[in-house]
Amino acid sequence: QILSSELKRNLDGLSKAEPAAYYISYEVTDVDSREISASLGSLLSSSGQRRRRLDCSVRVGSPEFDNYRVTGSDRQIQSTSAELPIEDDEAAIRRIVWRETDRAWRIAARRYVNARSSANLATEAAKTADFSAEKPITGSTTAAEFKFNAQEWENRIRKHSVTAGVFGIITSTVSLNVRRDSRTFVDSEGTAVSHGRNFARWGVVSRAKAYDGQDLVTSESFEAADPAGLPKDEVLAQTARKTADTVVNLVKSQPVDPYVGPAILSGKAAGVFFHEIFGHRIEGHRQKDEGEGQTFTNSLDKQVLPPFLSVLFDPTRRTAAGVDLNGWYDFDDEGRPAQPVQVVEKGILKRFLVSREPIKGFPASNAHGRRQPGYEAIARQSNLIVESAKRTSDAELRRLLIEEIVRQGKPYGLYFESVTGGYTTTRRRGVQAFTVIPLVVYR
Repeated sequence: QILSSELKRNLDGLSKAEPAAYYISYEVTDVDSREISASLGSLLSSSGQRRRRLDCSVRVGSPEFDNYRVTGSDRQIQSTSAELPIEDDEAAIRRIVWRETDRAWRIAARRYVNARSSANLATEAAKTADFSAEKPITGSTTAAEFKFNAQEWENRIRKHSVTAGVFGIITSTVSLNVRRDSRTFVDSEGTAVSHGRNFARWGVVSRAKAYDGQDLVTSESFEAADPAGLPKDEVLAQTARKTADTVVNLVKSQPVDPYVGPAILSGKAAGVFFHEIFGHRIEGHRQKDEGEGQTFTNSLDKQVLPPFLSVLFDPTRRTAAGVDLNGWYDFDDEGRPAQPVQVVEKGILKRFLVSREPIKGFPASNAHGRRQPGYEAIARQSNLIVESAKRTSDAELRRLLIEEIVRQGKPYGLYFESVTGGYTTTRRRGVQAFTVIPLVVYR
């Protein structure tokens, strides 16, 4: 109610300014978190934090051409953002909202003038509007309450970290992060939604040093919507021990030389691969930004994957194969109700992920406008699900790998069990590359 009334008051004034604001939105992200960590049987930290952050967006001009027009600058625009008090103090909240709205309009006005003076209206991207027309909605969901006994978890984390401490380990840290995320979104079109979710992650990281001085690390984690959904203590302890044993085995292993040959990615490693090398390249804003490599922009209705593969992004799905997923939400960060998007059907690219920034052939959002607090919402991935019509057992995959090694006349192949640090470069001026750091690889 505070945000809605302040929004109306600010729009009444700024719609008469020059340049005039035609759209304003506020999103408040309220995060209540607790983190516990221990190493080798001793508690390292146990702390909690509550934060509220406001993100304010102001659009000036018109939906056809506004201050968000891409003109060669970095596409991920920082939003006007500020910390809010965690108490519902109306006067304090109103003052911060007014201040940030005024600041957002000044930035928007400057950016709009620059965009008008530097825009190339002859390009294909210039023919597409900057903001889509959407039907206003209202809705509210709340995150389920969960019980969290900090002292009990401190004792459990200590116990898990003792199990991880084996000879050869330099450090081994076990941690638990529990978070409650509540979001409130209102805009000048009449959309007003609030939604929330919980998240819990248990993780272990073991570190050692090889005889040649190289730093070695292995890690494992479990995620759940509620701490009660995490595996039982025996499983967590076994996982901590396995992680420690793996890094000790890495100490004894030989360094590998650069090698090109047949390889298999584990499910975990393949997930990173698809997210980085495919997922980011079908995010909508990259298709109209000429600074991007636009890998798939002209590939609609063409084959981009083998016919037995389909790719779905589904923010409505909360579990898969009995595992809690982390990429779900009820509404995206532009107030659109979550919906599944089938981007690849039997190897054929059918659509892109779209926010309220239209792209050629896709004038409306498909609810994938997402923001990191402090940045404007842009098209981003949700739960990425790769569906295969062709299934092969692990044993058969191993046989096929060996067969391919022989066919290519290579001395060996590789099995990538665990990787970290995935990232990709998608800009036109950079190398269109995908990089990860392999952690655990078998020859």
